[in-house]
Amino acid sequence: MNTAQRGIKRTLDLLVGGVAVAVTAPVVAVCAIAIRLDSKGPILYRQPRAGLNSHEFEIVKLRTMIVGAEHSGAGMAVDHNDSRITRVGGFLRRWSLDELPNLVNVVKGEMSLVGPRPTLLEQVAEYDERQRGRLSVRPGVSGWAQVQGRASLPWSERIELDLWYIDRQSLSLDLKILIATVRMVFTGEGLYRGERGGWDKSA
Repeated sequence: MNTAQRGIKRTLDLLVGGVAVAVTAPVVAVCAIAIRLDSKGPILYRQPRAGLNSHEFEIVKLRTMIVGAEHSGAGMAVDHNDSRITRVGGFLRRWSLDELPNLVNVVKGEMSLVGPRPTLLEQVAEYDERQRGRLSVRPGVSGWAQVQGRASLPWSERIELDLWYIDRQSLSLDLKILIATVRMVFTGEGLYRGERGGWDKSA
């Protein structure tokens, strides 16, 4: 993208993201009440992630797992029927409602509507020089790797898909990704890592 296109993209992030925050606020409120009634712990889940040019920020999501889940079971990976997922959390994940607070990150300029999903700091530490190119754009609520299979894909393949997007990014491609994202929300494809997906720190 040239400078003008990047400006248009950021403007769209602000406009669409701002409207989406307002429109989905009642949904988030209902989800928050359900989380509070269903399990002990905070309503929101906050986690440090690497954003544009490795800038660290705190991603915000609705909590879908038991407190301390990242330190038990499969760690940061989430399997289908994972026992760490709460009853309400399973529903929120199925319809991607847990990601709605990401829109606040978009409005704040830490994320974009479209881009590579924000990276764990531990994952960035494992990047080689080429893979660090994934950090050259703002991370997104959805992205090319997301609509190609998201969590069901091996981490290395997701990185390659994101690098492909960065080399070819355009407003029209972003629109294509957003449309495909809506389809994936309804089908529930790629929610969990399965046999091939996920990130293996030892790999």
